[in-house]
Amino acid sequence: MSEYGFAPTLDDVEMIARAALARLPEPFAGYLKDVVLIVEDFPSQDLLDQLEIEDLYELTGLYTGRPAELEAMTGDLPPMIRLFRRAILDEWADGGVTLTDLVSHILVHEAGHHFGLSDEDMEWLETELKKPSGYAPSPSQ
Repeated sequence: MSEYGFAPTLDDVEMIARAALARLPEPFAGYLKDVVLIVEDFPSQDLLDQLEIEDLYELTGLYTGRPAELEAMTGDLPPMIRLFRRAILDEWADGGVTLTDLVSHILVHEAGHHFGLSDEDMEWLETELKKPSGYAPSPSQ
């Protein structure tokens, strides 16, 4: 976090997100090993219009890329997770959760919904990210 008590920077949020990605267990880590992570203050107006979102504080993250079950094609862009710092900080300011847990939650849910994970699987992944290390079977195993 920002060591001077200021709001966490783009770099701070990216560092938290990269640490969460590095802690993901298999097989999820394998699916996301080449994911491009981008942290921005706000989504573009074009993106908000495309998603039909009026409030720019409503969108905390977005996953784009070809679903894992489909074969990659020439010209595909790499999978991408975009995080929007100002919306994340706004949600974090409401209290009740650490910034690390919130960023991890957003990462898991953006990737999870894209890959068709159940809510139970996403909850399990979030629990795994809170553990210091180790492996536990997923609820579907």
